[in-house]
Amino acid sequence: MKIGSIRRLNFEQNSGMNIVLLTAMFLTFVTACVAQNGQAQGHGNGGAYAIGLWGDLPYSAVQATVGVTNLIADMNSQELVFTVHDGDLKSGSSVCSDSVYTQGLSYLNSLRAPAAFTPGDNDWVDCDRTPGYSSLAQLDFERTLFFSTPFTLGQHQLHQEVQSTPLCPGVGGPTPCVENRRWTVNGVTYATLNIQGSCNNLCDTAPDPAEYAARNQADIAWTQQTFDEANQRHSAAVMFISQADPGFDATDATRAPIRDSKTLAETDGFADGFKDFLVALRQQVVAFKKPAVYVHGDSHYFRIDKPFLDEQGRRLENFTRVETFGDHQENGTNDVHWLKVLVDASSREVFAYQEQIVPGNRVAVPAP
Repeated sequence: MKIGSIRRLNFEQNSGMNIVLLTAMFLTFVTACVAQNGQAQGHGNGGAYAIGLWGDLPYSAVQATVGVTNLIADMNSQELVFTVHDGDLKSGSSVCSDSVYTQGLSYLNSLRAPAAFTPGDNDWVDCDRTPGYSSLAQLDFERTLFFSTPFTLGQHQLHQEVQSTPLCPGVGGPTPCVENRRWTVNGVTYATLNIQGSCNNLCDTAPDPAEYAARNQADIAWTQQTFDEANQRHSAAVMFISQADPGFDATDATRAPIRDSKTLAETDGFADGFKDFLVALRQQVVAFKKPAVYVHGDSHYFRIDKPFLDEQGRRLENFTRVETFGDHQENGTNDVHWLKVLVDASSREVFAYQEQIVPGNRVAVPAP
């Protein structure tokens, strides 16, 4: 919904409509416009609201035709200011055909609330696995399809800041990293980052160190600028949304890279595409002092925790990692769910989390 698209209301004389009702309708409309325009100023302005987070879906035909349809209907039944899909519109082993992306676009545009998106490694990095496909070409296609305007997708739209420098690699040469976005709603600043699984494009079928280096520089700059803007706006909190699980410590070798939690150096011998970003993020989180959240998908394991430590091994109390639900196609629609985040800039922790188990997608335990 754009403020400039207000439809003219025509009233007949002596309609008898209550002026109090008119006033309430107007205030509700203005509040919605301010939230969806994403430019509310300052700490606590505009009141509490809810957003929706999801990702790593769909990976199978039943998820595409049943699970995601149920999920979107569930989101649309609730009052959300915006939603974000944190990447992976398909499995990493499936073909990167145009239909995958156009299907994803149709999902996002069927959401009633503004719908933001950040690419996943299955959408472009892993496309090198299939002969005839190029990871950079697929990322360029996503930039054209999903990020051609400074607005979100969805039935209503929210304006976003778009990263223009430094440039990222593209098939035809350096190009703006238009997938990196930023917006502020009612005293809280949000940003998406193109950070990928598959070692952030440093491993798997066709590693691309040059592409990684340029995009990593852009991601770090966007992170630092987001904290700068949050400070300038006096935002109560920041939230980043990306695809990759970078690993924060040595506790979860089955789902993420293993690293020294103090130095942030990876210790499992694989190419480390995340250390420089994590070092920069930690520095900014400590300086910001207020709540900072990193949302990701990638390892398909819903969790909310505090795995980030400082250089002395002390837990960063103001940092929260959120991993959204993700594909488990062996169980049909099982885990095709989403996360509602209640946001209140006037509260101490700002964010409160409610997992949304979609009734139609329950498998092991049917809906009561």
